[in-house]
Order: sequence, then structure tokens, then C-alpha cells
Amino acid sequence: MLAGVLAVAVAAAAAGAFIGRGATSPAAMSRQADPASPAAASINAASIRGATAVRDQAAVWVARQVAPSAIVACDPAMCAALQAGGVPAGRLLMLGTAAADPLGSDVVVATPALRTQFGARLETVYAPAVIASFGSGTARIDIRAMAPDGAAAYEAALAADRGARISAGRQLLRNRHIQAGSGVQAALRAGEVDARLLAMFAALAADQPLRILALADPSPGVVSLAAPYRGAEIAPGRAGTKTAARARAMLSFLRGQRLPYLPAQAALAGQSALNIEYSAPSPLGLLNGP
Repeated sequence: MLAGVLAVAVAAAAAGAFIGRGATSPAAMSRQADPASPAAASINAASIRGATAVRDQAAVWVARQVAPSAIVACDPAMCAALQAGGVPAGRLLMLGTAAADPLGSDVVVATPALRTQFGARLETVYAPAVIASFGSGTARIDIRAMAPDGAAAYEAALAADRGARISAGRQLLRNRHIQAGSGVQAALRAGEVDARLLAMFAALAADQPLRILALADPSPGVVSLAAPYRGAEIAPGRAGTKTAARARAMLSFLRGQRLPYLPAQAALAGQSALNIEYSAPSPLGLLNGP
């Protein structure tokens, strides 16, 4: 009995000595943990600002990069940010209110709220492919391409599309009218270039020699076959006094295309080169034939 009392007394004394050397007392810990304290309020404000910044980045990307005909599924806060960023309300499918699932949309903006709402089904059922990502940790927002026939069918279509892209890319590399640097060549061999770009490269090279100067990656935060290069800088293959005129002719040809081959952006870069970019998400099956 005495031994037990002594043990308790020693423990209490040790605890008192520990607190006396600068440890935090239970009362002080309680004050620090108080969510109403200035420190906690500052942390919460910083967290809210960070989440808002990520949401705004995602909204700007969707407004600029996603096809203007695409329906975008989003939670109420994200839908508001998208509308503020220029996406018309008629293109937004608000989840958690009128719609219980993202079916009928083309793209899902997967915020933390939607990941909580749908759990694993968001990736395994509705939208298996990430085409852009913003932020990190619990504040991360992913832009996902919808799978209208289910995830398994989407993965099969993506694999077939990649195979067709590889075949088309390698054919382009054998085309004596096309010049490309080593980085561009590697991407063509690996099936990492959007089918619409591949088709335009072939069409342009049929009329005159073509240089593919660079490929552009407008899908931040991801490395995925579902997010191939959708942009490129190109130029006429022959330098000379008529180079600028050839570049303008190429631009006219590109702007005269119909969907899905009409670029979202096409403009001269200087006098003799062009920048071209297609919208997201990249369509599947364009090169697979009827």
C-alpha cells in the first residue's frame, strides 16, 4: 500500500517538475486548442484562402481549356466559381441539389466535397481518368473525364485509342515531309499526342513540308495517357521569302476545319510559326476507323 502511495507521489512530483521546466499545462493546452483562439482563427483563415485559391485555379483552367460544348459537373461552391470564371450556368450540372450523380456530364470537377460524397465510385464508376489537377493534400481538386459507358469500357477505349495514336505517330515519323526534334519524336512513338493533332499534322504535311517545333502540355498536375499533348508549335518546313505566306495559309486551313478538328486556339507566333491547341478532354476513337 505504501509503495503504491509513494509511486503516485513520485509520479506527481515528476509531472510537476516537467511542467515547471516549460511543458504545457492541461489548462494551457486547452486554451491553445480552443478553435476561437486567435492562433486557430489564423490557421483556419489561411486554410480557407488556400482552398479558395485552388478552386479559382481549377475554374480558370476549365473555362479556358474544356470544350465549350462540354457539360461540367460540380458541387455548389465550385459551380459558383466556374460561373464567375465565365462558364455559362447552362453548362453546369450542380451535384448535391438537383442531380444526385454526374451522369450526363462530360467532365467532373472533383473537389474534396465530391470525393467525400461519392467515395471510390467517383473513380471506379463515373470518371476514371484525371486530365488536370490543382493543389495538394485534402484541398486537391482533380478534373476528371466522364466514362458514359462505365470505367471498364472507358479503359478499353483508352487502350485502343493509345494503340491508334502510336501507329499514327510512327507513320508521321516516316513521312519525309515532316521534321521533328527528338522530344517530339519520342512523344509520337509513345502515343502521347492527341489524335486531332496527329490528323492535322498529316493533313498539313500532305500540302507542304512541316516542322513540328514543340508540343504543349496544357494539362497541369498529371502525367496520363488520358491527357495527351493537345497543343503544338508548328512551322512550314521550307525557309525562304514565302515562309510567312505559307504560315498564313496553314492558319487559314486550320481555322477552316470543322469539329472535332477545329482547334480551340490557332494563331501566328511571329511571322513564320503557329501555335495550335485543342480543347479538353481528348476524344477517344477518332483514329480507330468506323
